[in-house]
Amino acid sequence: MLLAMDIGNTNIKNGLYEGGKLKQYWRIATNRQYTSDEYGIVMEDMFRHVNESIKNVKGIIISSVVPTVNYTIEHMCRDFFDITPMFVGPGIKTGINIKYENPKELGSDRICNAVAAYYVYGGPCIYIDFGTATSFGAVNEKGDFLGGCICPGIKVASEALIKNTAKLPHYELVKPEKVIGRTTVSNLQSGIIYGFVGQVEYLVDRMKEEIACSNVKVIATGGFSHLIATETSAIEHIDGTLTLNGLRLIYEKNKS
Repeated sequence: MLLAMDIGNTNIKNGLYEGGKLKQYWRIATNRQYTSDEYGIVMEDMFRHVNESIKNVKGIIISSVVPTVNYTIEHMCRDFFDITPMFVGPGIKTGINIKYENPKELGSDRICNAVAAYYVYGGPCIYIDFGTATSFGAVNEKGDFLGGCICPGIKVASEALIKNTAKLPHYELVKPEKVIGRTTVSNLQSGIIYGFVGQVEYLVDRMKEEIACSNVKVIATGGFSHLIATETSAIEHIDGTLTLNGLRLIYEKNKS
């Protein structure tokens, strides 16, 4: 089996693949204070919880946007799985042509999303990853990653607003029935959620113009993808395991 790990600023998404199919999926918190042993114990517990054995894992591939935990996770993989993991980074085969001016600046999660979006849904395509940051990426019909844009994530924007204002209350990120709210909380909810819907629609339209191709597919992933996608026709597909599928595809291209 293959273990794919997507290390994000908030969570580590884990996918266990067998024969190219996702068998198990779980998240654990990204904790910069954990030691390799603590991460290992958490992983052992999760494997037991899903009735799997870490001994059946034959390969590990990792995407990370948190460099400070990379060594800890690598150490955990060697000690608990007896495997030296593969990290997505410069020099790895992806199957797509990255048109970034400096490819080393490109986050490994964005590479994985681009790979999965292109190989699963075809090009041209746009992916939107609703994570701690909201990242957009565009791939043309030839499989060239053209670039994209990065915006504050929904939760980050919401927390920043509360932190930097004196009287606005904390509130739950749920969708109100109307844009015109009659309470402060509903005003905040509609401004953040429907405001992000408008942001997505505008950016997708502009990206489609710049790709200059018809039938551009738009795929959303990440924790808040359902919240936004249900309010707009700009998003065609929701794929919660897009990044993990990209990791699996990259591993297949590099395992030899």
